[in-house]
Amino acid sequence: MTDDANAPWLIVGLGNPGPEYAGNRHNAGFMVVDLLAERIGGKFKRAQKAQAQVVEGRMGPVGPANRRVVLVKPMSYMNLSGGPVTALRDFYKVPTARVVAVHDELDIDYGMLRLKIGGGDNGHNGLKSMTKAMGPDYHRVRFGIGRPPGRMQVADFVLKDFSSAERKELGYFVDRAADSVECLVAEGLERAQSAYNS
Repeated sequence: MTDDANAPWLIVGLGNPGPEYAGNRHNAGFMVVDLLAERIGGKFKRAQKAQAQVVEGRMGPVGPANRRVVLVKPMSYMNLSGGPVTALRDFYKVPTARVVAVHDELDIDYGMLRLKIGGGDNGHNGLKSMTKAMGPDYHRVRFGIGRPPGRMQVADFVLKDFSSAERKELGYFVDRAADSVECLVAEGLERAQSAYNS
């Protein structure tokens, strides 16, 4: 058995630290990993080796599909996420293909999900930073937030809270995104894509 087989999965929620950003569209990744931490009964604590908060635990059904996971919230601000993620990847000896970035995605309608491995960053500063630090070959769970209305700038849109109409369904969509991460880790990308890609 190779070391890779024993390596944990590194599940990174992308977002910005601080209460003023907590409800922002750009923090969808934080929302999903917060829920995953709750599900595995863990509390985020400061990482020793990186500017991040982490929860270590196990995810998935009892048996061979039960996986070691490290949930990560970089505390470096979105556009510097690559540094803390790479430090933790190296510390936990995680192959890049077992790194999962959960992030907001403008090019998908609100609440829709798309899972994939590799690809470009589509102007997302968190992905741009991660790809620069470790290459593009990590998994992405893309949480649709839709495009800004009218002439609103993208930067303004992603740094605004979800609207009151969106918040009515936000819990359901975050729940579904957390389910998709669990499916990806336990059953692989193809199975997760066929169950959750919309």
